[in-house]
Amino acid sequence: MTTAPTSAPVSGTWCCEYELSDVAPPRSVVPVDPTQNSARVLVRLHGEPLGYVVVDLVGGTLDVDQLAAAVRRELRGPAAEHLVAEGLPPLVGSGDLAMPAATSSCPSRVDGDELVSVVVCTRDRSDILRHCLESLRELTYPHLDVVVVDNAPTDDRTERVVHEIGAGRFRHVVEPRPGLSCARNRGLAETRGRWIAFTDDDVTVDPHWIEGILRGTRRHDDVGLVTGLVATASVTGAAEAYFDARAASWSVRTRPELFDRGVHRRDDALYPYAAGVFGAGANLTVERDLLLALGGFDEALGAGTPTRGGEDLDAFVRVVNAGRVIAYEPSAVVWHHHRADASALRRQMYAYGTGMAAFVAKFLVDGTTRWDLLRRIPIGLWRMRRIGATTREGLGSAHTAPRGALALEFAGFVAGPWLYGRSRRGRRDARRAGYPAVLSGVLR
Repeated sequence: MTTAPTSAPVSGTWCCEYELSDVAPPRSVVPVDPTQNSARVLVRLHGEPLGYVVVDLVGGTLDVDQLAAAVRRELRGPAAEHLVAEGLPPLVGSGDLAMPAATSSCPSRVDGDELVSVVVCTRDRSDILRHCLESLRELTYPHLDVVVVDNAPTDDRTERVVHEIGAGRFRHVVEPRPGLSCARNRGLAETRGRWIAFTDDDVTVDPHWIEGILRGTRRHDDVGLVTGLVATASVTGAAEAYFDARAASWSVRTRPELFDRGVHRRDDALYPYAAGVFGAGANLTVERDLLLALGGFDEALGAGTPTRGGEDLDAFVRVVNAGRVIAYEPSAVVWHHHRADASALRRQMYAYGTGMAAFVAKFLVDGTTRWDLLRRIPIGLWRMRRIGATTREGLGSAHTAPRGALALEFAGFVAGPWLYGRSRRGRRDARRAGYPAVLSGVLR
């Protein structure tokens, strides 16, 4: 059992995970909060996510017997599939959740000695970065090349944290030009592995994150990019609850998926331009040579530019349009720490709007994709009118939407195309002033 203090009013959700073959209790990257009255449990078997169950916290305690009943009721099928694939007998009867250890034929096992590069981009957030780096230090995959890109720093705190936590294991690199895409391109230029795993400074990575990524790279011969599960780390107040409800498309999917423009295309009128269908930039791994061939991340998009986002959406579409496959691999897990206060949430939702609209604007000005996208715009606008309702449904009755969050997201949609034009002009002016794109030397 896991016990929480019970002195405060309760209305939040404790987000944790439970490995069925482990004798340890459910665990989380954040402690149980006294304001939480339910637990959202990511249930795993030999590392493979089976799904989520939600159970009550009674008296500040998660009852493992109640959890066992929920797992058997809701996840019996996925558990049986995994066991059969491993050559083990399926679940029988009722009772506790004791499961055998993984066998040598377990589909979750990954053997390999190839070098994998990890890039974390950050800007003046050393306190947040610390938790991310501590989790990276616990990665179990041995062949790693970890680069921390310090983007336009105003002091040396990030450098000191990198050396403190990852001395001899992590490399600290400075990219003086502000912008997430500039920082990611600097990481692309500095890395050595065939596969480059990008993540953000506000996540905590699972110890077996890299093994999950490599599993995704082997789902299809033409995989060029892998995304993974970006699980919610905590839901305490209204801001975290709103972000959690808004991000449901990439935080709850626990089945592997493949995407391309052929047999693995989605039967959706907005595919491949719909936000969230492929995953999220906080858990994005790409083949280095492929990304270089595509010109890297678009430096007119992303946090730190006028557009404030959209660089991951742009990369996803360019990869599938290049004829490659994207694999969504839920066993590659990171835990995202959402915006905990209303002002930070409002800024983020505005950035979601500007980034999405800027990404769309880019493909509208491109003659090779303009007409393919134009015919989808009316459907996209029609679906936008459901954003508020679907987010409120996800919030439930325990929380109300922070005032202005949805309006700011829509304001971002309106401003995004203009901001993309402004950002592109800024990049052109920088090149004329003698500041070339980050990858200009690498791509020659």
